[in-house]
Amino acid sequence: MRTIDTLVIGGGIAGLSAAARIARHSETVVLESESAPGYHSSGRSATFCHFGIGDGLVHKLTAISKTVFAAPPDGDYPPLAKRMAAFFIGRANERDALDRLTKTTLAHSPDARQIAQAELRDIVPVLKTGKEGFAAGLYDPDAYKLDSDAMLQSNIRALRAAGGSLVTDAPVGAIRYDKECWIVDTPGGSYAAKRIVNAAGAWADEIAKLADVKPLGLTPLKRTIIAFRPPEGVDVSGWPFTKTVGEGFYMLPEGSGQLLASPMDESASPPCDAQPDEETIALAAWQVEQATVMPIRRIDHKWSGLRTFAPDNSPVAGYAPDAPGFFWLAGQGGFGLQTSPGMAMAAEAMLLKLDWPEALTALDVRPEMLGPERLFA
Repeated sequence: MRTIDTLVIGGGIAGLSAAARIARHSETVVLESESAPGYHSSGRSATFCHFGIGDGLVHKLTAISKTVFAAPPDGDYPPLAKRMAAFFIGRANERDALDRLTKTTLAHSPDARQIAQAELRDIVPVLKTGKEGFAAGLYDPDAYKLDSDAMLQSNIRALRAAGGSLVTDAPVGAIRYDKECWIVDTPGGSYAAKRIVNAAGAWADEIAKLADVKPLGLTPLKRTIIAFRPPEGVDVSGWPFTKTVGEGFYMLPEGSGQLLASPMDESASPPCDAQPDEETIALAAWQVEQATVMPIRRIDHKWSGLRTFAPDNSPVAGYAPDAPGFFWLAGQGGFGLQTSPGMAMAAEAMLLKLDWPEALTALDVRPEMLGPERLFA
């Protein structure tokens, strides 16, 4: 049995970004059940940073995290993100929703601006406009396409540089509390830790049950993405991330000249290795064809991932009220990558009882906004 200070369960972006900071203060090990980090949600996201998702707390954490994405990488490593505009489009009956999103976005991205119907196709030439299409838009030039692999690897480097370690192929078999210490069993050995960080994503409630800790009531929701080629001769490299403000879809260009698109599906799922179904794949293609003049003749690739939400749709970080040393880091939904730097700052301070970070204070992000107690009130 190995005795350590902090054991992080979950090698996705939530667990790794927090562990990279925590390891600077305490001996830290990250357990990942799969053979590689970020296998489930973190590696299957469209990985875009924008203000068109989540509540006010998520928007503040996103704004804090954007400063990290905008910074050049340390050393000879790929950047965590590249700047790519976000473009939100609405039909005539969605102007109120577009106005609300404009107000939210301008609070954190002052260069954002609304786009009139006549200019929509200047930005995305294939959009349908007018009676059958879109009437207005919101253009935010200061958004970012994230590189999930670069983000994961950057945090792994920081974790190891601080003396921490990542252990893969290490599913948790049993958890018990004994004499002010958590004992966690894996096929490769057992760990005794003063603190556990439950960053297991869709499996976080299952980990809590193993530890005899009251679950949060997390809900994993499946999200599907397709990849396809635009019509011959159409250069999509300069297109923005494009998303409907209401029901519909989002799409964005990716490096090989393809487009990625999602129907923004949210079907409840048990924790699993999520796979796309034919009906949702067809819906994604149909949504794109209804909104644009592009026919989709072939889908080159498709996949699904799980986005796990707390009951109030806000992220959770904090010690469990019913279990000493058991720390929740969960419920990061579809915004886990874009909020991970901010969430990691919060988790570090809360777990180790450090001074609250100035970056969080400046945007009025307080510990009680994140704490699990709110879900049991």
